[in-house]
Formats: sequence, structure tokens, C-alpha cells
Amino acid sequence: MLVLASKSKARGAMLAGAGIAVELIPADIDERALDDGWSAAGHGPAEVARLLAEAKAKAVSLSMPGRVVIGADQTLALGNQRYSKPETIAAARDQLASFRGRIHHLHSAVALARDGELIFATVASAAMHVRNFSDAFLDSYLDRMGNEVLSSVGCYQYEGLGIQLFDRVEGNYFTILGMPLLPLLAALRKQGLVAS
Repeated sequence: MLVLASKSKARGAMLAGAGIAVELIPADIDERALDDGWSAAGHGPAEVARLLAEAKAKAVSLSMPGRVVIGADQTLALGNQRYSKPETIAAARDQLASFRGRIHHLHSAVALARDGELIFATVASAAMHVRNFSDAFLDSYLDRMGNEVLSSVGCYQYEGLGIQLFDRVEGNYFTILGMPLLPLLAALRKQGLVAS
């Protein structure tokens, strides 16, 4: 069985929906420190997403000899401004208000590792065109979402109520959910880990 180095419900559901059985074992790494360090070193948000996915896959694979581990991560940028998961509802409100009427980019990466060695990695991006929603909509949205807005970097679950935030999106559905699934499936087939 493959291992997913994550506790993400969305990523686990994506793989299950594709018929891929995985064991969820979150990576024990300091994502924020790594993200900050790579960003300070001049790495862009897409590259940081890939580096984080690789770090997660490698870290978990070292403790799971012989097993293939999937690592995934996602970053969000609005122009030069990078965003992290908000820690409070008030921070989520501020973040969503900053997206209003603007385009932000999601960068989703996935990596495969075995015994600490990288087998595969890729990153895909999506452009998210946020509509110019009212304050009343924003308040209603936050009330309905509750603490779920704190579980994603964009403060939305695109597959649910979060879809109402957008006028248009450019990018693959699975990339938006947090993992470039089609390239991952192709890599798993190439490695002989799923039927081709």
C-alpha cells in the first residue's frame, strides 16, 4: 500500500476516488520554517510547493523502508504576497477580503519518494478569479463555513460552498483541491505501482 504523507481529507478523498488505497501518515516537519527559509532564499511559490512536497515524501519514506510515499503541498500567492493558512476566523475574513475582485494563484505539488530518495515530483498552477462579493456575503460565508475556513490556505473548499467565491478559474480541478492528480497517476503507472 502507498503512503500519503498528509492528514488532508481532500487529498485522501482524491486518491480514494481514483481507486488508490493509501495509508495516511503525516510528515513531522516544520513546514512554516521550511517555507519561510526557501522564500527568503528567493524561491517562488510554485518552487516552494514542490520543495515542501518533496520534503514530506522524503521524511516519511525514511521511516517506512521500501514503501512508496506521496508528498503533496500547496502555496497561494496574490501578486508578490504569499499567504498561509489563517489561524483565526478574523484572519480568514481579512484574507478573503484581500482576494475580493482579484486573481490569486494556487500552486499544487506532488512528489514520490522511497527510502529517502525522490522518484518523481511536479507542480501545477491555477488562476483563481475571485468575484467582487459583498460584505454581507462574506459574513454569511464565514458563518456557514465556521472553522473549516482555517483548514485551507485559500479559506475555501472549492468542491463545496467555496465555489461561490469565484467568477472564473483557470486550472485543473484536482490542482485546485491540492494535488495534481493526473500527473501523479501517470507517475504511479510508470513505476508499476498501479495498473497501466
